[in-house]
Amino acid sequence: MKFTFYGGADEVGGLAVTVEDGFGKVMFDYGLIPKDPPVYPLQAPPVDEIILTHAHVDHSGMIPWIASRYQVPVHGTFPTKEVGKLLMLDSLKVAKMEGYMEPYENGDVEDTMSLFSVERFDKGFDIGGTEFIPRQAGHIPGAAMFEFKGENTVLFTGDIHTAETRLVPGAIVPKADVLVIESTYAGRDHPDRRKTEDELVDKVKEIVDRGGQAILPAFAVGRTQELLMILEKTGYNVWVDGMGRKIDRIYNHSREYVTSHSALKKACLKAYAVETNEDRFRSDRADVIVTTSGMLDGGPALTYIEKIRNDPKSGILMSGFQVEESNGYRLLHTGQLEINGVVETVNCEVKRFDLSAHAGHSELVDFVNRCNPETVILVHGDGDKRQLLADALGERKVLMPKKGESLAL
Repeated sequence: MKFTFYGGADEVGGLAVTVEDGFGKVMFDYGLIPKDPPVYPLQAPPVDEIILTHAHVDHSGMIPWIASRYQVPVHGTFPTKEVGKLLMLDSLKVAKMEGYMEPYENGDVEDTMSLFSVERFDKGFDIGGTEFIPRQAGHIPGAAMFEFKGENTVLFTGDIHTAETRLVPGAIVPKADVLVIESTYAGRDHPDRRKTEDELVDKVKEIVDRGGQAILPAFAVGRTQELLMILEKTGYNVWVDGMGRKIDRIYNHSREYVTSHSALKKACLKAYAVETNEDRFRSDRADVIVTTSGMLDGGPALTYIEKIRNDPKSGILMSGFQVEESNGYRLLHTGQLEINGVVETVNCEVKRFDLSAHAGHSELVDFVNRCNPETVILVHGDGDKRQLLADALGERKVLMPKKGESLAL
């Protein structure tokens, strides 16, 4: 069995891995890293089929390029297909707005959807005489690990979260001989999630009670819905804006992929959905606004922040990972933000909460030990930090490939 890493090996994001065996050549994910400018994977060769673990653009962003070029089937869950389509189209929109070369066209996204085979957890499908089985991965609704058997049983995780959250159940732990696993948070653990949620709610209450407004920039996929569920019982007037509204609708039709469909539906219905610019003009009526973009590189979040940035009673509460080149990273580290092309000083409160959708270091170690593979391949992680995870795995055979490298097992 041969693995070749076209992206996302010694870097976080842009995952793209081919696996070759008796079943042919299968591409697992084909993503881009949404930096400024975007970072693309190496050009993919012809493949027989594509497996998409989940919808995030660092895994799905270049799927239309490869699927439409080689006209091959794409396998993934229902939420992955529906949310992936929105994010693929949004990637084109961002490229046009920022003046970057567009890697594919809208028609290529439509081609991809026509080639998409919707799979379900624990229901195997055949590629070249080999059964591939999607398994619950946590992370976001519909995220799947894929288990398959050649001479050895292989598990390819994509992104995982082992703890149950309000939005999704945690990853299951199949046994495998070879484990290809993400290492995003190698060397770093997350704080207790429920405690972090309580701290977030307390901070929102503090801001609103002193007469301010809380702005929660959020990723549309997963984080927006989780924040709405966390805030549902506060009794405050919560507004939601941006692409997250469309994702809400998809996840509310994805009953089998969420922890509690009733709780999600209740939280989404209770929040006021912003539909027009007129709504945004009267946003001072809201106590809390959950809005894209999560890294503040555009989206309606900047409109709301412009209104409250000099109000010391108000606050911007971040909850997502911030790429170093992002506007959100600038805000957290300098107290400044680029709005409409001008770098402005932000004088309201700014605070970050860790609500990561990835497994932390200790959770990754526990997952590997319970999976009990003979060989572990660490991907989707920074080089130095991957070594910390490798060191924690004891006597197991651990491989840490680089972009462009191939491994034969």
